[in-house]
Amino acid sequence: MRSEKEMLDLILGIAEKDERIRAVYMNGSRTNVNAPKDIFQDYDIVYVVTETASFINDEHWIEQFGDLIMIQEPDKNDQMVGIQMDFDRSYGYLMLFTDGNRIDLHIETKEAMQENYVKDKLTMPLLDKDNCLPHIPAPTDIEYHVKKPTEALYFSCCNDFLWCLQNVAKGIWRDELPYAKRMYELTNREFLDQMVSWWIGSRNDFQISTGKLGKYFKNNLPKPYWELYKKTYADSDYEHTWDALFVTCELFRRLALDVADSLGFTYPAKDDASMMEYLSCVRNLPSDAKEIR
Repeated sequence: MRSEKEMLDLILGIAEKDERIRAVYMNGSRTNVNAPKDIFQDYDIVYVVTETASFINDEHWIEQFGDLIMIQEPDKNDQMVGIQMDFDRSYGYLMLFTDGNRIDLHIETKEAMQENYVKDKLTMPLLDKDNCLPHIPAPTDIEYHVKKPTEALYFSCCNDFLWCLQNVAKGIWRDELPYAKRMYELTNREFLDQMVSWWIGSRNDFQISTGKLGKYFKNNLPKPYWELYKKTYADSDYEHTWDALFVTCELFRRLALDVADSLGFTYPAKDDASMMEYLSCVRNLPSDAKEIR
């Protein structure tokens, strides 16, 4: 596997030799000093170019980066399904190489760069032939820190979490596995993860990131909470799904009470108790029940 130095030397070497490429910058986890370093980190690279057409029309130039397992061109895919795209301003290539390295490469004109460059605070200039890149501070992940919730946001999260539980219960009782699972993962999981993030943020003065899709949860939750979180995942067995659902409720409750105590909010305990009673009732309903009681 090519090292980080080899990859960056290659990326910059190609840019230095190609007169169409006027600047290079990088963003993503490799610019973030707080992100764990490992072999799966992408190289999120942007080439600032004089024009895009010659790159798009003759893609043999991509072969310079190495032997590919697969390439994806998301802008081309979007255009094929009818989304309006402006290839004259920018274009992207997602490349996975046989040595395991991955480059997410975008080419964009100077005009497009002027709009994009300062938007992501995890941006690092690598090459600037024309001094066209605006001055920016050193990369920081501050934009990705957990945001402190208002009491209204906190209440809304709790309310949504508790309300959506009945949809999962309904799906299980009806033997509608895809519905039950998707409803759980797309609603209750979302609100649980939001509460996990707020809990971690409240313990770190909201000066911390929990990572994309909660990938740093394990690093920032105490072991008892992490063990509960793992149990919120279940297989296709309905009894296991019920068990996981009640564990999810227990974990959400603990986290939400901690957050409420930390921020001076009020947890909707009455709604919680009522919904737990309802879930227990549905769990014990026979499959041919004519009423809920």
